[in-house]
Amino acid sequence: MLRKKEDEKVLDINATMQGSLIFSEPVNLRINGKFEGTLNTKGNLMVGEAAIVNADIIGEDMILGGRISGKIVASHMVTLTGTAQFNGDIEAPKIVMEEGAVFNGKCKMPQSKLSLSELSDYLSIEEEKIMEWVGKGKIPVEKEGENLFFDRRNVEDWITQHR
Repeated sequence: MLRKKEDEKVLDINATMQGSLIFSEPVNLRINGKFEGTLNTKGNLMVGEAAIVNADIIGEDMILGGRISGKIVASHMVTLTGTAQFNGDIEAPKIVMEEGAVFNGKCKMPQSKLSLSELSDYLSIEEEKIMEWVGKGKIPVEKEGENLFFDRRNVEDWITQHR
């Protein structure tokens, strides 16, 4: 389910576009036309059933219909509707494929809990700095025995709040 906040912007595109789009603030983006290039978005992305998209897309929550080719990386969830024809790779912790969806490609579902070393790689930050944040209570962490784990979604929310 897509999350909607009152202060989020809504952008409904029913045009032919080419290039790179980068949204640094959350937006509810709906593509109904043609788009080719790269897209980096925060918030919710919907691709309509008549849309044609040839792009690499990075985002949070996505509901995809229409014809899509490219690489998808979502931090939360990707849904392929019954009208979706997707060719490419998907990386997301949660993936939903409705009956009728066509998917040709590779799928990777990263774990939601990250170890200290995995979080260090994910954020490209030294483990010592992360442990400093843990010690000061600045970053959300879970303890299981002697081991520390970081919930990917909680960390991503924390990053968004501290920009």
